[in-house]
Amino acid sequence: MTADIEGDFVVFLIGMRINKPWKVHKWWPVFSAMPRMLKELEANPQLGFLGHVFGFKAIIQYWRSFDHLEAYAKSKHHNHLPAWKAFNQTISESRGDVGIWHETYQVRAGEYEAVYSGMPRFGLGAAGDLVPITKHTDTAKDRIKTPVTGG
Repeated sequence: MTADIEGDFVVFLIGMRINKPWKVHKWWPVFSAMPRMLKELEANPQLGFLGHVFGFKAIIQYWRSFDHLEAYAKSKHHNHLPAWKAFNQTISESRGDVGIWHETYQVRAGEYEAVYSGMPRFGLGAAGDLVPITKHTDTAKDRIKTPVTGG
């Protein structure tokens, strides 16, 4: 199977690193905030959230656009902004106790490739559609549509 998703989309990687495990009061609020946000996002498809893969150290999120992601991050009416403000207050004097990071990738339509064998709907295949591989999509090179560049 391979993944198919209509149009451009965004892949957002986010995670945390517990630098001082004994300071549970510093990292637990960060760790426990994410499931609430994911639940909120899944309940509100109009926010542009397409799906996620949850891991202990990192979460992969799929979004319809960067504008959707940014609007959610800055919204006073959703869970992210209050959690972000609380985090910054909690660790203002101790930034090294828990680390957080994120990376954002804008993906143009067709400029991705995926394969799933023996897997349930997962990752991009769950955020978009999971479709059978055909003789025209048998290799990674066949599945990715590399843009033609002028020069």
